[in-house]
Amino acid sequence: MIKKFLLILFLPCIVFAQYNRPGSTDAQFLKIGISPRGTAMSDAYIAAVEGAEGTYYNTSALAWIKGTNIVFNHNFWFAGINHDFAAIAHTFGDIGTFGLSFTGLYTDEMKVRTPLQPDGTGETFYAGNYRVGLSYSRFFTDRVTVGLTVNYIYLALYSDFNANAVSVDISSMYVSDFRGFRFAMQISNFGSNVKFVNESYPLPTNFTFGASINALDYENQKLLVSFSATKPNDGQPLTQLGLEWNFKNIFFARGGYRFNHDAATFS
Repeated sequence: MIKKFLLILFLPCIVFAQYNRPGSTDAQFLKIGISPRGTAMSDAYIAAVEGAEGTYYNTSALAWIKGTNIVFNHNFWFAGINHDFAAIAHTFGDIGTFGLSFTGLYTDEMKVRTPLQPDGTGETFYAGNYRVGLSYSRFFTDRVTVGLTVNYIYLALYSDFNANAVSVDISSMYVSDFRGFRFAMQISNFGSNVKFVNESYPLPTNFTFGASINALDYENQKLLVSFSATKPNDGQPLTQLGLEWNFKNIFFARGGYRFNHDAATFS
């Protein structure tokens, strides 16, 4: 049993070690966090995620869902850009948990302008990046879960330029009964290239591992400490640390810090 546990837990490491595609990547919207809770904790979330948000952060976490879980988030970004995420997951007894998720980053409708018609030609266009994922997760042992998500990615700009790709997310997680300790790993966006006209770019593939534990675990309050590290295929390794103070499941205070990030640090 121990050998099986180690094989499942470190399978993502073995796969990612064989994979190296340096250089620029496309579909950068896949890097944007989709959870208010996860973002508040500086995205140190792979081992702390719960519910249908696991379809994005850690598919193997879905197996712990009892019944059905649904989540929807919408962000109004700058310059008329919108970011949406929706997911549903349901557990079918011993068969496992299935999930369906959607991510979209898109603009409002804009006018087509040319040097000769700077006020508009009468036509309109929009730009959009979309992902639809089908997830499956189940228990491997009473403490270890595994998960797989298959994603279809579609990028569109005006009516003449579009591209698509297929990717998979592979994950595993161990959950202990000691202070809710968790350890998790995931490879995200491992798949085909995105091709626009004659140019082809890889997806932003990441290998992420992390752990979380209740540093304080009392009846009326808990302090969750979460850590994660990410190795992207298009940049330097990143590290995140997140905290969540829970008072009687009524009041929550969250914060975090990102190490080795060019722009974002505290959250």
